[in-house]
Formats: sequence, structure tokens, C-alpha cells
Amino acid sequence: MLSDRILYIDAEAIVLDKPAGLPVTAVRDGAVSLENHLDGLRFGFQRRPTAVHRLDRDTSGCLLLARNPKAHKRFSAAFEAGEVEKLYWAVVAGVPDVEEGLIDLPLAKVSTREAGWRIVGDAKGRSARTRWRLIEARGGISLIAFAPETGRTHQVRVHAAEGLGLPILGDPVYGDGKGPMLLHARGLNVPRHGKPAISAVAPPPPAFIKAGFAAIETADAEA
Repeated sequence: MLSDRILYIDAEAIVLDKPAGLPVTAVRDGAVSLENHLDGLRFGFQRRPTAVHRLDRDTSGCLLLARNPKAHKRFSAAFEAGEVEKLYWAVVAGVPDVEEGLIDLPLAKVSTREAGWRIVGDAKGRSARTRWRLIEARGGISLIAFAPETGRTHQVRVHAAEGLGLPILGDPVYGDGKGPMLLHARGLNVPRHGKPAISAVAPPPPAFIKAGFAAIETADAEA
């Protein structure tokens, strides 16, 4: 029940802890998506909430929904202006040489008939910047906090794989695709004029615990 996964709610917004495997929008394979659940997230309102941004199908964690069109417009503008603070956690293959840094790697979309589309690092692409910090390393894998300063498609996934040279475990496009993709939208902070910010933190999913990071509940929720 998605109604049991609410991290934040008021008259304007809902922050949902989206489970991995649930697409935000309808998909070609006919799988159930978030859109099929929106009626159950009205909580007494006549309108269904609408997703302000997207998370990849296999990414879990904080997803912002607007409860009316005016709020949706304001929240979308905040994302577009780079005012929204986003924090992702990912388990990657390998251990970085340093404990923190900034990945400044422009991104572009490429497509072929055989392989379909993907995002790649390209000096002529759109600007993309992600700050990162090592939280913990063990057994040849690492738990890393990523704080993207821009909002490009697949940004964290490509920056992990190409910028750090450490693909996210389970990534079916930029990694080995073995097991679930261990990428989680850990935190979200959306400023509002004249009102408290919308702030939420999503607990790590079971797949992160299974990867051996049993103590991450106590890790600092800041990049």
C-alpha cells in the first residue's frame, strides 16, 4: 500500500517513499505504475496528486507529488531553478581513491537502432555536476552519497560509472545488471516562500542492508 509509504504530507505536497520497480509513468510493457495508485493518495482531496519529477523505475526513495496545479507549477519551477536539494545513496562496485569530490561531466543522449538510447559523458553535452561523499566501504564495494547540483536524465548513474569509474551495483545499463539496482533517493528538501520547506528522508530499502551496510540508518543524511 503506497498510502503506508508517506514521508511527508500537507495541503500542497506529498513526499512518497517510492519502491524500486514501480515506474512513475505508464510504461510500454503494461506494468502497474504510480499512475495506477494515485486515486489512493487523494487523502480526502478531489484531485489526484501529480508527480513533480521522476525517479527511474528501479530507483527507490523520495518522490514529490503536488496536490494542486498551482503547487505543481511552483515546485516544478524550484526544480528548474536548481533550488531543490536532492540526496541519493548508491552502492557502487569498487572503492574510490579519495573520500569526496565534485564530478563535473557534461552529459548527452545517444541512440542506436540495435541498443536503444543511453546517456554518455560528452564535452559538448549539457552541463551536469554532482557532489559525492564516501559513507562506508567494505568487501570491495562502497556506499556513496551523491548530491546532484543539476537534474539530467540518469545523471547519478552515469556520473558514478564514468565520473568515478565505479558503476552502481545492479545498474542494467551502466553496470553489470546483476541483482537489484542499488540507487536510493535518500533525501529531498524543497524551499517554499513564506512557508516551511518540504523536507523528507527515506529509510534505506532492504537491498542495501543485504549488501552489507547494516548500520546506514544512523549515517548522516547530508552529502
